[in-house]
Amino acid sequence: MPGKVTFPGMALTSTLYHFDVTLGDVDRGVYGTFAIKAACHPSETPEYLLTRVLAYCLEYTEGIAFSKGGVSDPDDPALLVKDLTGAWVSWIEIGAPDAARLHKASKASPRVAVYTHKDPRIVLRAYEGQRIHKAESIVVFALDRDLLAALAERLDRRMTWTLTVTEGELFVAIGDETLSGRVERHAVA
Repeated sequence: MPGKVTFPGMALTSTLYHFDVTLGDVDRGVYGTFAIKAACHPSETPEYLLTRVLAYCLEYTEGIAFSKGGVSDPDDPALLVKDLTGAWVSWIEIGAPDAARLHKASKASPRVAVYTHKDPRIVLRAYEGQRIHKAESIVVFALDRDLLAALAERLDRRMTWTLTVTEGELFVAIGDETLSGRVERHAVA
């Protein structure tokens, strides 16, 4: 029986991942259990997907959501938080958005954060000398790349995590195994 055939111009479909997360964020005093459904576009790496999921957990608050367009919509961030009136609360980017995108984000939202799975020195260097509205208030969170690699090795379509956050250290329990790594905070300006 032949494998799946794709034709030029034929759209590739996203893969849906389910994460059941029990969160204990001691640093922010946020605790809860929730389910995350995250679609992984074929152009995304596992590390990018995992950074999105961890950012969702680390930013978890009322009103948080993945954008409807995801990576295919250049107008929306990967994650957003709006209040009950529809006003922006937080604009959360993943990866290494360019300076123009951060400039636009900081004009639209009172809070802008970037979660990156890349080397933060390279990400921050790209912003040097660039015009970014309220750059001093934008924060870049660099996730431990070894932790992301270990999570990527264990990535499955259905995952159950217990995520504990304390003093910037992440502990992700999957079954009887616990992985850990730091999240480092950097200022853009």
